Amino acid sequence: MKLLVPLTILTTGVTAFIGSPSAFLTTKSSNTELHISSWGRDGPPSRWKKEEDPNPEEKIQSYLKAPESVAARDNLDGTVLVSGWVKSKERTDQTVFDFLNNEDSAFQFDKIVAFVDDAKFAKKRLISRSARYTGLMNKLDFIEATAPGDLPTTAQLEGVKSWVAYAGNDLSVVKNIAALAKIAPSVENISVLITDAQMCDTAQALQAVQDLEIDGKAFTVIAVGAITETPEGNLPYQIKDFGTEDGVLPANATFSRDESLRLVTECLGLQSGVNKAMVFSEVSNVNMTEYKLVKGLREDGYTRPQEIDHMISKGAAAYEKAIEDYKVRVPQRTPEDDWLAAKQKELDESAAERKEKIKKEYEEKKQAEIEDIAREWAKREYFRKSMAGDMPYSEEEYIKSVWERALFEGDLKYRMLRGQDTDERKELADFKKTQEKKKAAMLQRAKASLEELLDEDELVGSKKGNDEDDE
Repeated sequence: MKLLVPLTILTTGVTAFIGSPSAFLTTKSSNTELHISSWGRDGPPSRWKKEEDPNPEEKIQSYLKAPESVAARDNLDGTVLVSGWVKSKERTDQTVFDFLNNEDSAFQFDKIVAFVDDAKFAKKRLISRSARYTGLMNKLDFIEATAPGDLPTTAQLEGVKSWVAYAGNDLSVVKNIAALAKIAPSVENISVLITDAQMCDTAQALQAVQDLEIDGKAFTVIAVGAITETPEGNLPYQIKDFGTEDGVLPANATFSRDESLRLVTECLGLQSGVNKAMVFSEVSNVNMTEYKLVKGLREDGYTRPQEIDHMISKGAAAYEKAIEDYKVRVPQRTPEDDWLAAKQKELDESAAERKEKIKKEYEEKKQAEIEDIAREWAKREYFRKSMAGDMPYSEEEYIKSVWERALFEGDLKYRMLRGQDTDERKELADFKKTQEKKKAAMLQRAKASLEELLDEDELVGSKKGNDEDDE
């Protein structure tokens, strides 16, 4: 529970809250609630304080400001409808629902409706242990399409305030969404994800975007390449306008599934995402401006909403202008120096090293999260058994004794929270079977060691007896 302490401000209708940091500045018609990171009277950390005119191209932190609250839309409540997902047997598609249910986001939805082809199948995929943990179950509802592949009818859209839709690369779906939204009075926000966007015709894409321009309603279109299972946030990205020649993706363009879901939901919440149609493409070239900028934002502690908002509202253009302004103010090195530095950088940071570093950081972060979950599980088990009055161990001793089981539970919940396929009963049975085998093997080794010790004692005793007989 967040503790917010009100401060009186002379300006009428404005209340500021100093409390836990928040990424959003939420503006309402009656008042403004400003959530400010609590740095105190001394201001932000020293790494964000101005130094003596450093080169932003060499030190991006000199360009970036301290993370600030970002403007969120003021109508992110009521009912949100999610369509186009929960069709595959290979994955649950729960991630998009988890993002919309995130308590740290700007979303205040009291109902999240899954519009699906098969409600029975969808319930099996989405009604999970993790959905209970996060409170998603309390908001989740299901509506079944009149026929597989259909969009909702106007009656099914009644009361829906926001609509998050997956269209694949079928632009006719986008046009039909626009037509439905136009005659559905309750719908105010539409956020559409398009994948395999390199297959879309530019002129048709532009027309689909123009169809979404409806008075009194806000839209966001996120277009990406072919979907991969790369973890969210693994690579930086660049943004172009969808429906333009500049926004055409190369034929081999790919994009992370979880990252695409993060974008289509976060942009639904951002004011900077209103009436924008954007192509996001992954950037692996460390010398590209977007690569440096996104990495810099993440290293400086920007949250995902703050990072995405910065890239939409300012992006590479503002950073490049800051670099050019610096070059005007400060004499630059010779082109030969820049060329040598660039070549040295290429030699120092090979693609293989970057991939290995990213993989290692990801695995370390994953293991730390699993261990945190495992410790919480073990603590709950200790408390439960302590209440029964039969607990001869301290908490730390008990945690140590059940640590392997705790790690199993931590790994299981970690995968559940990310919508990965799990079979709790089977995995638990396999785990217990493996533990029994380990115990049997340990018992066998202990028995063999004891027998060996007994044999050695018997041999020593026999030798001692022979020595005494000789005397």
